[in-house]
Amino acid sequence: MDVLSQVIDSMRSGRPRFARIAGHAPWAGRFRPVGGVAFHVLLRGACTLIPHAGDPVALSMGDVMLLPNGHGHELADSPGTEPEDVPLTRGEDFRLEPQTVPLGFSGRPVSAVVLSGMFPVDDNRCHPIVNDLPDLIRMPAQLGHEPPLRHVIDLLGAELDKPGIGTESAIGSLLDALLLFALRAWYGEHGALVGWGPALNDRAISHVLCRINNDPGRPWTVHDLGTEAGLSRSAFARRFTTLVGRPPLSYLTWVRMNAAAQTLRESDEPLETVARKIGYGSEYAFATAFKRHFGIAPGAYRRQNPATLKRSQRPSSNRQL
Repeated sequence: MDVLSQVIDSMRSGRPRFARIAGHAPWAGRFRPVGGVAFHVLLRGACTLIPHAGDPVALSMGDVMLLPNGHGHELADSPGTEPEDVPLTRGEDFRLEPQTVPLGFSGRPVSAVVLSGMFPVDDNRCHPIVNDLPDLIRMPAQLGHEPPLRHVIDLLGAELDKPGIGTESAIGSLLDALLLFALRAWYGEHGALVGWGPALNDRAISHVLCRINNDPGRPWTVHDLGTEAGLSRSAFARRFTTLVGRPPLSYLTWVRMNAAAQTLRESDEPLETVARKIGYGSEYAFATAFKRHFGIAPGAYRRQNPATLKRSQRPSSNRQL
């Protein structure tokens, strides 16, 4: 699996949530901050995004906007329109199934349709790739520009216009693809100069990042990783630290901790098993490193996770009839 795919999988804390906004001019909506990556896809008409800081951004049909830090903002038919609170003020208010939220004067024709929502992200597991992104990313709908992204937008619009069997699952999968294609397109255009972009575009370092993420439990040494990169130990360490922003073994620890957190959320594997899988020789050593990284013991982390509670509430398959 490539680095970007691994990063998205590791930091996500739930399925994308979304709603369709129908604007009846004059209209404007105020979106509160969310715990994740907020997004808007303009499916019809035109509107303006007004960020919490900075100049308004005019949007045209087919444009995609990502707000990687989930900051509060407004959408409006015009910057001068008085906004109303969108009844989706927190991430959990966005649903997992299609819904339409009207804004403005509902008796008038719809002037804009926007697919809005958020990708839940655990801040404790947020990857530097995301931390390096600007507050706003706009992917304009240009003819022939980023065909995969354009295809996803067309499919989203069609699924929302004519929902059928499996629509909820289809939209969730399409939104996952939307995030991946949008980030890939942005890094392809801007990544050579910004943040993690040089690391992703450096073949040797990108290869090492993949190897670490694919096999975090391996007892990697800086020498081993340098060999993977085709560089001497010292040359590799300097290059990796410069491009990634932290030393190789520090990044390895980060990957291991996030892999452990994901396993704790999604499985009931014993802590000793989790420790061995991510490269620790004992449960004690793993628990110490985990608490140092997240500020909470792995057992407590697992117990406080909603997915763990749901698993504990499942009926036992061994009940006597």
